[in-house]
Amino acid sequence: MKLRYFSHSAFQITTDSGKVILIDPFITGNPTSPVKADEITTDYIILTHGHGDHLGDSFTIAKKKECLFICVNELANYCASNGFRAHNMHIGGGYNFDFGRIKFTIAHHGSKTPDEQYTGEASGVLITADGKTVYHTGDTGLFYDMKLIGEMNKIDYMLLPIGDNFTMGIDDAVKAVELANPDVAIPMHYNTFPIIEADPNEFKMQVEDMGKKSIVMEYGEEIQL
Repeated sequence: MKLRYFSHSAFQITTDSGKVILIDPFITGNPTSPVKADEITTDYIILTHGHGDHLGDSFTIAKKKECLFICVNELANYCASNGFRAHNMHIGGGYNFDFGRIKFTIAHHGSKTPDEQYTGEASGVLITADGKTVYHTGDTGLFYDMKLIGEMNKIDYMLLPIGDNFTMGIDDAVKAVELANPDVAIPMHYNTFPIIEADPNEFKMQVEDMGKKSIVMEYGEEIQL
């Protein structure tokens, strides 16, 4: 399984069987994105919430190839109302797909689309495929149940925001790593705009000072999980 980082909170997972899973594809209007939306095709799109910097280019990308949206119920209904295939889920629920298992978690944040449609609760997501579990926290503040999520799931890679203001800052994100106890922590949602400027290497250093591993992914970089 491979993980590619498009900057902000946008990631792409490619499974060993060749299935492509896109998460929160904010490409157009993202000054740090290394790619354009028309360069991306996918089999699945997972959305953590409906804000424009996460819904992003989902519909544009989905028009190129018939893919399946996977998100909480209200957001899935919004995608379906725009003419796309969607699998409705909700926080606490899991489902086995042909590539692996998806389970949604809580996240402390809002969720409304750019056209002012309410799209349910914001979420994080656990993606399990090829024997690995990736925890994409979505946009969130720190919460103690991250410890429970880590106790109930063997988290191999945790993708979490460090940009502050709208989400956790570095100190809270480091505490989140301590609570969830992943094998590897990867920072996201930083430096896209001046208001969320943060030093990912400062996060990495603090995580490593706890005896944990952290990887700062370059924009466009792909790693083997």
